[in-house]
Amino acid sequence: MNKKKLQSEQTKKKVADASRALFVQKGYKATSIEDIVTATGSSKGNIYYHFKSKEGLFLYLIGEWEREWEQKWQEKESLYKTSTEKLYGFAEQMILDDLNHPLTKAADEFFRNEEKENDIEERISEMVAGHLRFNQQLIQQGIENGEFKHNNVENLAIILESLIIGLSQMSRKSNQEDVLVLYNQAIKVFLHGITDN
Repeated sequence: MNKKKLQSEQTKKKVADASRALFVQKGYKATSIEDIVTATGSSKGNIYYHFKSKEGLFLYLIGEWEREWEQKWQEKESLYKTSTEKLYGFAEQMILDDLNHPLTKAADEFFRNEEKENDIEERISEMVAGHLRFNQQLIQQGIENGEFKHNNVENLAIILESLIIGLSQMSRKSNQEDVLVLYNQAIKVFLHGITDN
C-alpha cells in the first residue's frame, strides 16, 4: 500500500472510531457532522470524501459490526453439531452481541428514520439480502442433513429474519436472561414448523 493510500485509510479509521464513540454517547440523530469534525479534526469535505454522508458513515459502522458478528459466528459455528443447534446458537449470539452492542440504540434510531437517500436504501437492502442468504444457508443445511422438511428455503429465511427482527424490537427493555428464554422459545416454535418431529 502506498503512503497516500495508507494515510487515507488511517484518516478513514480515525473518523470511524471517533464517530462511533459519538453515536454511542449521543445517539444517531443528536450526532452531527459538525460534532464529528470537532472530534476528529478532519474537514467536512474529508468526511464526505470517505463516507459520502452521515448515513453512509453510520452504515460503514454497521458493516463493521456485521463483519465482527460474522467472525464470531465462524469461530463458534463448528461447536454446533446440527442445524438445530446452530439455530439456537444463532439466537444466543444475536442476544449476546446485538442487544448488548454499544451501537444498538443508535441503530434503532437510524433505521426508524424514514427518509433515506436511494444509495442508502440500496445498501440497507444489500445488508438484509446478506442476512437472508445466511438464514437460507443455515436452513438448507438442515434440509440436506434430514433435520428439516423440504420446504421453500427462501420463504423460511424471510420468516426467520422477521422473527428475529420482531423479537429484537419487542425485547429491548427486558433483561438478558428473559430475552434468551424468549428467543429459545421462538426458535422452538420455528423448528416445530419445519421438522418432522
